[in-house]
Amino acid sequence: MKISVREEEIILDKERAIYLPKEQLLTISDLHLGKAAHFRKAGLAVPNSVSQNDLNRLAKLIERYHPKQLLINGDMFHSNYNSEIDEFAKWKEEFIEIEFILVKGNHDKQAKEVYKNLAIEVYEPNYQTDKFCFIHDMAHCKSNLYDISGHIHPGVSIYNKVKQRLKFPCFYFGENDAILPAFSNFTGLQLIKAKENDLVFAITPTKIVKV
Repeated sequence: MKISVREEEIILDKERAIYLPKEQLLTISDLHLGKAAHFRKAGLAVPNSVSQNDLNRLAKLIERYHPKQLLINGDMFHSNYNSEIDEFAKWKEEFIEIEFILVKGNHDKQAKEVYKNLAIEVYEPNYQTDKFCFIHDMAHCKSNLYDISGHIHPGVSIYNKVKQRLKFPCFYFGENDAILPAFSNFTGLQLIKAKENDLVFAITPTKIVKV
């Protein structure tokens, strides 16, 4: 689905990503690599396929758009160094032609050497293009650009034809700012309250739906 923000085209992808053709920039938020391993270490039975499934989805997005840059808008890694970061390092070897950019989020607490060894360029508190300011937590943005954040894992509830209430992740676009859905499937949802004239796009299993 294509929309226009500040006279620039943005493609919304149902795999919880956006693509800016002008910038050749693919953007996701809240990848949370290492979260499943962190929970397993705590004794919870979380499948070890969670991170691999997310990385497979990300690989397909890269193949679809062929971006010059991949921007992770915060919370790339969920916890301390663990095996899933090693999995990511091996996965990343397939995409050496792409510049990886991280806007640090509240969970991104790895040592500087980790990001350096992974060839990830780190920005804090934000990354800016001509029209957009990418920041993990919108509350910390002091830019006059259009803010694009993540962090809250936005969701929306919709009633189907039989009046069942269903919850879906969503894209939110307000007058001056936007919120991206969490990329990882292993995250919860925080229902958002849209104001009049705001645009909300629910991400269903099959398509994106304007709410």
